[in-house]
Amino acid sequence: MADKLVADKHVRYILMAEKKKESFESVVMDHLRMNGAYWGLTTLDLLEKLGSVPQDEIVSWVMSCQHESGGFAGNTGHDPHVLYTLSAVQILALFDKLNILDVGKVSSYIAKLQNEDGSFSGDMWGEVDTRFSYIAICCLSILKCLDKINVGKAVGYIVSCKNLDGGFGCTPGAESHAGQIFCCVGALAITGNLHRVDKDLLGWWLCERQVECGGLNGRPEKLPDVCYSWWVLSSLIMIDRVHWIDKAKLVKFILDCQDLDNGGISDRPDDAVDIFHTYFGVAGLSLLEYPGVKPVDPAYALPVDVINRILLTK
Repeated sequence: MADKLVADKHVRYILMAEKKKESFESVVMDHLRMNGAYWGLTTLDLLEKLGSVPQDEIVSWVMSCQHESGGFAGNTGHDPHVLYTLSAVQILALFDKLNILDVGKVSSYIAKLQNEDGSFSGDMWGEVDTRFSYIAICCLSILKCLDKINVGKAVGYIVSCKNLDGGFGCTPGAESHAGQIFCCVGALAITGNLHRVDKDLLGWWLCERQVECGGLNGRPEKLPDVCYSWWVLSSLIMIDRVHWIDKAKLVKFILDCQDLDNGGISDRPDDAVDIFHTYFGVAGLSLLEYPGVKPVDPAYALPVDVINRILLTK
């Protein structure tokens, strides 16, 4: 059982993962590489090690994934999607390189994905999900282009996905899920609409996600998973109800999911590690104010200093 964060091993694990492009995991994740890069690089920044990667090389790869439409793909040679567009913008934000973007082009790509009812499609194929509402709002806020969309309608659609238990689903009437709750609460936080959330009711639903071992699950009766250390905690922080869970037990659960020899964090103790859970584990510890981990912004999922640099400059 682990009693502390083996930060140096996680840094090494992330740096090695980038080099193993031929591995099975890498091939399977090929189309998601932009998301993987965002998870890995944000983890490095939270651990104050962003300087250990070749910045120019990464930035030029990110830009090589941009399409004529303005959107970004998950890797070179793939189709653009709003999911990868946000990750690309977040990576450029980490490196303080947003100035190389054609902001008008990127923001127009996102704005065109808004539908008549205020919802957002993920790409030209038209799948609708509150995740895409969050992504569009988060991305446009970072680019200072929220006025490109109908924010009122976007907020109205998100509120229409609110359930009787206080949570939110991916579309109106869909069941509450911690991942979707983060997306909806995050979008409402960024647009200044947190008053549309029933904070006590939602806070109760969220704190009920903590199970006996200290970990959090995403829905009732599910197993705990490190990634919910992010989705549930960030939502609780945004609605000011994080004191309703046992933080010490959650810290212990995350630390117990570490691979103490080779680095990386898994979904639950003794499972295989991956970049996704490594990021959400470290980001969860950041929200829990764990020593040695930089503060992360619960709405933007980027280090607080990065968000301040963007939003506090003219």
